[in-house]
Amino acid sequence: MSIEFSLAGKKLTARSGILELMDDLGRAMTEHPDMLMLGGGNPAAVPSIQKIWRDRMQDLVNEGPAFDRMLGNYDPPQGNPIFLRAMTKLLRQQFGWEIGPENLAVTNGGQSAFFFLFNLLAGRFENNKHRKILLPLTPEYIGYADQGIDESLFVACKPEISWPDGPESRIFKYRIDFAAVEKRLAEQDIAAIAVSRPTNPTGNVLTDEEIRRLSDLAARHGIPFIIDNAYGTPFPGVIFADASPFWAPHVILTLSLSKLGLPGTRTAIVIGPEQITKAVAAMTAIAGLANGNIGQQLVLPLIESGEILNLGPQHLIPFYSEKSRLAQGWIREFFEGTGVDWALHTSEGAFFHWLWLRNLNCSTKGLYSRLKARNVLVVPGEYFYFGLEDDWAQREQCLRLNFSQPAEVVRKGIRIIADEASKSLR
Repeated sequence: MSIEFSLAGKKLTARSGILELMDDLGRAMTEHPDMLMLGGGNPAAVPSIQKIWRDRMQDLVNEGPAFDRMLGNYDPPQGNPIFLRAMTKLLRQQFGWEIGPENLAVTNGGQSAFFFLFNLLAGRFENNKHRKILLPLTPEYIGYADQGIDESLFVACKPEISWPDGPESRIFKYRIDFAAVEKRLAEQDIAAIAVSRPTNPTGNVLTDEEIRRLSDLAARHGIPFIIDNAYGTPFPGVIFADASPFWAPHVILTLSLSKLGLPGTRTAIVIGPEQITKAVAAMTAIAGLANGNIGQQLVLPLIESGEILNLGPQHLIPFYSEKSRLAQGWIREFFEGTGVDWALHTSEGAFFHWLWLRNLNCSTKGLYSRLKARNVLVVPGEYFYFGLEDDWAQREQCLRLNFSQPAEVVRKGIRIIADEASKSLR
């Protein structure tokens, strides 16, 4: 029997970057245990963090009724009321944000949150109007690319590229081209501005000034400013640069428990105007009745005590910054003398290095296939440039490398990447 899918069904089931990434990761984990996993965004097994969650789960088991309620009850679609009140109190006390529980909604992970938000705000409207999400800095997170029920949901701006210590350092940084952003806002019907901070895939952290300027532009145009803080501040805090938590009445901020070592709980928090959080709760009820309870219950005491804000500085930053430092050293070591014209985005947060290879005879999709044949899994850069209307050679010249795996895995993987790149020169 041949089943015909709707247009929306065809759009959501077509081959996509995020599907290919997750499929490759899943197959590698189950069918190829020797694969060197430098792709994906899975957090590392941080021993001190793992102990916190094991101890907390044991506490819940020992409490008895709390454990039974966690597994045996549905929470409201907006989230557990006790959890929402505790999170509200923490953010009000620590940062002075004028929010209440009505400004929060829990979702089944950040991916679900952005599916709801993007399709709520952008796409087709009455009178044949079509509104888009503006990405002021590309490359941007692969997981957004195919979330629109309607086609062409995004428009993106090329960044300015700076060399903080000069080109000879091989370290570059993307910065927002505000002239390009303002041009897009004037030319297009923009529904919202959206950024990730730190930016996935590059590890770029937008400065406080860049965040304020984007917020001001959004407010001036009467649209929301969406900030994806899956890795950033106030938690989980996998961030190596100076960055202040930011929220305003027109801001939609998302937080996640995944990078705190709890990706399996699929728990994210949306903070925004009540109209938005109520809509997210309504969409949650339709798509899944309610959200998972386990993540909310695991972290609740840490929210009530404020300890959740210390996990980044005390546990995650020392762990990941050292891994970043080691990986940068191996990139310099193994690419030295290869003839590859390489550069690396400055590492300011998250789990990734963004490697720019400027003189290959193939695209990074081609290099990705060659590396997979040698048991190294990376993510080719082409998937991260969606919404960009201008042609840009760089979209075929970059790789995202996850440095959160054990040191011997990362080191061996980088050595093979350098070797394979050296065989692919123009």
